[in-house]
Amino acid sequence: MSAARTGEGAAAADADPRRWWGLMVIALAQLMVVLDATIVNIALPSAQRDLGMSDGNRQWVITAYTLAFGGLLLLGGRVADLVGRKRTFVVGLVGFAAASAIGGAATGPGMLFGARALQGVFAAVLAPSALSLLTTTFTDSRERGKAFGIYGTLAGSGAAVGFIVGGALTEYLNWRWCLYVNIPIAVAAVIGALVLLQDRPRRPGARLDVPGVLLGCGGLVALVHGFSEAEPRGWTDPYVLALFAAGIVLLLVFVWWQTRAPVPLLPLHIIRDRNRAGCFLTMMLAVMGMFGMFLFMTYYLQVALGYSPVKTGLAFLPLTVSILVGSTQISARLLHRVGPRMLMVPGMLLACAGMVVLTRMTVHSAYATEILPALILMGLGMGLTFMPVFSTATAGVAPWDAGVTSATVNTSQQVGGSIGTALLNTVATTSSASYITAHLTDPSRREAVVREGMVHGYTVAIWLAAGIMLLAGLVAGLMVTARAPKPDTPTDERVPEAVA
Repeated sequence: MSAARTGEGAAAADADPRRWWGLMVIALAQLMVVLDATIVNIALPSAQRDLGMSDGNRQWVITAYTLAFGGLLLLGGRVADLVGRKRTFVVGLVGFAAASAIGGAATGPGMLFGARALQGVFAAVLAPSALSLLTTTFTDSRERGKAFGIYGTLAGSGAAVGFIVGGALTEYLNWRWCLYVNIPIAVAAVIGALVLLQDRPRRPGARLDVPGVLLGCGGLVALVHGFSEAEPRGWTDPYVLALFAAGIVLLLVFVWWQTRAPVPLLPLHIIRDRNRAGCFLTMMLAVMGMFGMFLFMTYYLQVALGYSPVKTGLAFLPLTVSILVGSTQISARLLHRVGPRMLMVPGMLLACAGMVVLTRMTVHSAYATEILPALILMGLGMGLTFMPVFSTATAGVAPWDAGVTSATVNTSQQVGGSIGTALLNTVATTSSASYITAHLTDPSRREAVVREGMVHGYTVAIWLAAGIMLLAGLVAGLMVTARAPKPDTPTDERVPEAVA
């Protein structure tokens, strides 16, 4: 015990005394990236009317961002490792703010689509830099638990915060402020980064794996685009199938190339590790279920229950608070005492239970007794899960691989979100159409049947989401076998064999 205390004391003495202020800067930037995936959802109808977007093209406001973000994350992570995480963090912030300004000033659909794609490009640089800075700044297990608890809260609740902020800005100001709001956030984060953040050594003798970039990023872009097109076109559409086939082939060739590249874009030892691979898969499955739930609940609250945009956003607030409690007050306090799966498995079971409660909702459900309990259960479950996932997935990684490891965590989130949104929305739409066809026997009840069919479709899709959460818990229980981290466990800083 004395030795452990000595190790903790030495670690604390060597740590940057401004690291907790630096965490605030990292958290601010990460929140901006995460909430921007959903902040425009509530503003989309207003933007569509203002800019004259067609119904067929309006999806590109969302898709352009997710496509660039999800497809370029591996490149962004490796660039952070090569150039320096602090430098890419600042560049990402400045670029994201500039792209937000262009989007806010858009005079037509094309300008807005381009700005959203540019936001995604800089987000792909910013997100891995933020997580890798966190990874290399907090190495003591107790401090790491607290830091990743806050980060996990942002990852799990950022989408809900986006609904709250987007609703308020749209209702009281203008849809353009859903983009302009990023500018002051980015300015504050840039100033904080320059003053407070420190970088760690970069990988010696490293260079960019250009074939790996083309294969890996090309495969991810094809997959994310395929899932985004699956909803409007259908899963059997030739274009969608071609995108899936191209993505799978490119990623298979990418894996083959990574075994032969002198300095690979994604060193395969990162994903060969059982615990890390389990965390990546758990994250992807958890986000699949969660993003579908956000989409359905947004429409349910506004269309079925008649909530305003602001009231809809506030309805998600208990979910955000629950994630905060689960991450910072439960997971962060217990991770150094129990193994990560002892948090992740109960977390996914709680989230699954929350989904099951939601399947009972009807057109006339009461928020306080039928929706609120489900949101609280899901929030606690996500908080219990996300914090140990981030901490375990990035633990023991050499500083020069921290960026690409962080990018892989973010990629699992993006791919999971794309799959979940497309898959669950397809299930909901199909189920709704079947219900309406079977029950529309009296034309005078058409409006009521349509609303009932909409809610029926949501509940069927949420049952599937509950099953996905259950599968995530099973994956965590079987694959994540890491023990509780020791207080004085150092970060692995060995030089890779290819460099040595």
